[in-house]
Formats: sequence, structure tokens, C-alpha cells
Amino acid sequence: MLLLLLLGAAFGVLAWRLLDLQVLRHDELLRKAQLNTQREFMLEARRGDILDVRGNLLATSVFVKTVCADPTLLGERRTEVARVLAPVMHVNEADLMQRLVPRLRVNEKGETVTNRYVVLQRKVTVEDWQRIRQAMTRINFGLDERKLSRSEQAFYRDLRAKAIFCDPHDDQLRVYPNQVLAAHVLGYVGVEDSLVNSGRVSQTAGKEGVEASFDADLAGTPGWRLTETDRRNRELLPLREQEVAPRNGRNVVLTIDGVVQNICENALAGVIQKYSPVSASAIVVRPRTGEILALATLPNFDPNNPGAAPADARRNRVICDVHEPGSTFKVVVVSGALNDQTVGLNDQFDCERGHFAFAGRVLHDHEAYGVLSVEDIITKSSNIGAAKIGIKMGADRLHDYIADYGFGQRTGLPLPGEVRGLVYPVKNWSKVSLAQIPMGHGIAVSSLQMTMAMCAIANRGWLMRPMIVDRLEDESHNVIVKYPPQPVRQIISETADRAMIEALKTVVSPEGTAPKAALDHYTVAGKTGTAQKAEHGVYVSGKYFSSFIGFFPADNPELCVAVMLDEPRGGYYGGQVSGPVFKEIAERVANYLNLKPDRKNDFKTRSPAAIARTN
Repeated sequence: MLLLLLLGAAFGVLAWRLLDLQVLRHDELLRKAQLNTQREFMLEARRGDILDVRGNLLATSVFVKTVCADPTLLGERRTEVARVLAPVMHVNEADLMQRLVPRLRVNEKGETVTNRYVVLQRKVTVEDWQRIRQAMTRINFGLDERKLSRSEQAFYRDLRAKAIFCDPHDDQLRVYPNQVLAAHVLGYVGVEDSLVNSGRVSQTAGKEGVEASFDADLAGTPGWRLTETDRRNRELLPLREQEVAPRNGRNVVLTIDGVVQNICENALAGVIQKYSPVSASAIVVRPRTGEILALATLPNFDPNNPGAAPADARRNRVICDVHEPGSTFKVVVVSGALNDQTVGLNDQFDCERGHFAFAGRVLHDHEAYGVLSVEDIITKSSNIGAAKIGIKMGADRLHDYIADYGFGQRTGLPLPGEVRGLVYPVKNWSKVSLAQIPMGHGIAVSSLQMTMAMCAIANRGWLMRPMIVDRLEDESHNVIVKYPPQPVRQIISETADRAMIEALKTVVSPEGTAPKAALDHYTVAGKTGTAQKAEHGVYVSGKYFSSFIGFFPADNPELCVAVMLDEPRGGYYGGQVSGPVFKEIAERVANYLNLKPDRKNDFKTRSPAAIARTN
């Protein structure tokens, strides 16, 4: 009876324990069991491509592996494994061997465990992973394994097959096949960590340029996989419960033409070699639509490895930097005065032989000009002439035109980091501001703002919003979103615009400031700019910002090209240093785009004197 009572009590305790585990605490223990084996993996969507306007690939993504190791399966053979894998993985052998050493640690449950999951290398291409697998398969330990015991044979079999493995979650590698081409437009990507079901997941995210501005479109929508894993975090395929496929990112098609971009970057590389400026920039725009075919600035960087370049090289100076525009800004005051009929092209102004006293300051010209017409003021780029036109207009009207041309405002280009520039309200102008601003001093603009202002003159007085993205496409290249040209406002009438263009044509004549910018087969209208740079409120001798912005064919413009050099050496006048770069870019781009010439007198029929003037 005593034995029966003991057995009954024992079975009663077991029954209660089973009831407690299987019924009362079922949900709690099930959750704990699932946490031990069940895993949710985020399936990253493939990042969309970035293409130029002709469909050429500028940025793409490839899936890559994360190579891992289980040091407990290597035994004392980690030295041989490190020696074989180091050259294949392009890593240091000693460092690799240290990572293959088994180490003990105490986990969150207080248990002593060893490191059975060690990351050896990230961003490994599929091809490189195959080479790693082949190296492990062929590794020779210098013994006849057929003579070993079964347990020893199993050790070497597991070492080759399981000791080195890849993480089940594929990563992405962003590739820019043209290296530095259009780097400031494209930008680059980085890795951001996020938490998914209490697990940390790395995701690719745009950091600069189009990669950042269109990150949501490029990134797509991630999916997920609910599955179970073994103790080494490897998936057990038969126990996979749920999988939702990701939606891949959209492709972004730019207005940039890769060939035009390359022409600009090569031309800038040449001028940097010749004049050693701090930086050189060029922009090519279709004035009628605002489409940017090229936006280049040097020094440059490789978006495949942006960290190798200094921060200055990664900055898009075309939109992030401001400067006093100098004489290119004269188009604003003169076109405004023509539009208000304050002046006509033939009106005369006394340029005071190069010295003009106003508001307690003396303004200077680069030559001692006497009486000049309004057209001649543009031709010769007279500071005093422009100042007198500004004085005649008045401060309020001058400020109105400055605002209408878009200065002091962002252009709306979809790239991060664009600045507004510096335009003071009239109430904050000094007495001399009314004379200085028409000369391009006392105001700060970005290179893109000044280029779009010139495009407005090339486009019958209509200011356009600059475009850098043409459309968004899906994986099959079906158009999802098409971005149309966006007119902002008409600044001047077509009558005033035609008069302004007639004046700008004379700038590239032998009497103008930029004969070296003249083209043989196209009529050019443009303007030079040479602005002395200021530091801490004081103009610095020998430091200039030199530019030339022009469009062609002048009467029916197809392209506007801007060239800007910051602190060139061995020459600094805009017509002297920037004009020839404009000519080089314009001629090569016109030939590439097969633009119809508007001049019949080609280079071969011109006189030796005319040829000499443009060389």
C-alpha cells in the first residue's frame, strides 16, 4: 500500500507538471521556444538603377554575400584555412587567423557559449563567394584522409562544407560603372541600421545627390521571410512558414547625357591643368525646357569609394557655393532697363574715363571708356555704364528684377544642399549698393542661379525650373512618372529679350570681351564675368572668380553653356580663361548632338586675321 501511495503521488506530480507545461503555461513556453528557433528575415528590395537620358547605366545594384565562419569546426586547422583564404578574400592572413580562433563568452541567459557565427567579410560578390567555396573544397591538409577514422573523416568533411558559410540574408553593393562621371549629380549611398523584430538590419540609403533626393523611389519596399533556424542560425527550409517578396525600386532616368557630361569633365580637367584653379565647373542646359544635359565640377570623387576623397571634393559647388557674379550679372540690370524702356540699346552713357565717384566711393572700369551706348556697355563690360543704368532704374525696380530672375531663392533643382544665395532687401542696401549691384558686387549667387538667368534670356524672357530627372521607370522600363518642363515666370518681354540678345552677340566679336568664345558655325550670345573675391569683407588681390555663360544659336537657342573657374592662376579675365573652355565644350557638344549651324562662313573661309583673333 505504501508503494502504491508513493507511485500514485509520483504520477500525480508528473500529471500536474504536464498540465502546467502543456496547458497552463502553453502560450508562454511556445513563445520562448519560437524565440530560440524562429527568425524573421527582412528581404531587402533591389535598389533601382540610375540611367542617363539615353538609357546608359550610371548606377546599379548587385546582391552580395556576407561570408561567415564557425571556428568550432576548424579545430587546429585554422592556420591552414587562413593561409588558403587570405589571398582569395584579399585580407591580411594574420588578421583572418585571429578571427578564426574560438572564443568563449557568457550569453544573456548566463550560459557559457562559443563563437559559432563570426563575420569574416561583407559585400562579397557571388563570383568571389564561389572562389571561396572552391578554395575550401580543394584545401589540402597534407595527409591521406582515407586512412583516418570515421570521426576524423567527418571532421574534415564538416570543415570543408560547413566551417565557412554565408549569411542567409543577402546584402546589396551599389556600383557606379563610370567611376567619377557625374558623381556630384549621382551622389552615393551608405548603410543605415534599423530594428526589425528586435533584430538589427542594415539597409542601403542614399546620402547625397539623386541617390538621396529619390531614395524612397530607388529603395523600393522590403519583403520578409518567417522561418526557423538551427543553432548556427542556418535556415531550415522545410520549416519556412511565410515569405513576402520585396517590391524592387524604381529606375531614375536623368536629363543628364553621359557623353555631354564626359565632354564637360574632360574640358574642365584640361583647364585645371592649365590654370590650376581651386575648382572648375560647367553646366549645359536646354533653355526652352530647363533640362540639364551636364552638370560638372572638379575636383571630383569616385562614388564607389566616397570616403577616399576629402569633403571639399564631394561638395557640389554648382549649387552649394555662392560667389559674387561679376559682370555676368549685368544682363539682369540691362535687360530690366530695356524691358521698362528706361533705356534703349542706342542710349548713351558717359563712362567717365574709367573713374566714377558715387556715394563717397570711386567705381572703376578695366579700361578708360568715354561715352558708350547701352549695347557697347555690354560689349565692353563697362562697370560704370552698368552702374549708371542701375541708378537710372532705381533701387526698387532693380530689386524686383533680381527677385524675378530667381536670385535669393532656390531654383528647385531636386538635389540636396542647394543654397539661396545672398540678396539683401532694399532697406538694407548701403548708399553705394545701387551702383555696385549692377556690376555684380554686393550680391552672392550660385552658379546654377546665374546660368538659369541667362537661360531665361535665351528663352524669350521665360525663366524655367531646372530639370535633372526626366522620368521614373519600373524594372521593365515602363514609365511610371514623367516630369514635364516647368515655366516659372516671364521676366521680360520678347521685344526687350531680342534687344538683349543683340547686345550679347557683340560680346564674342573682336571688339567684345570674349572673342575666344566665338564659334565657327554658330552665332553665340553670352557674357563674361570677372569678380574679385572677398575674404572677411575685404577684396583680396589676385583672387578672382572667372566665368563665361553663353547660348547658341543665338536667335534660336538650343543650348546654354556656363563655365566657372574659382581662383585661376596665370590669367583671370572671364573671356580669357573661361571663354575658350566654353568654345571647346560647345563645339564638341554641337557636333555630338548634330545641331544645325546658323552661320555659313565656316572656319576654312575666314581670314587669317579673324582666325588669329579667336585663338
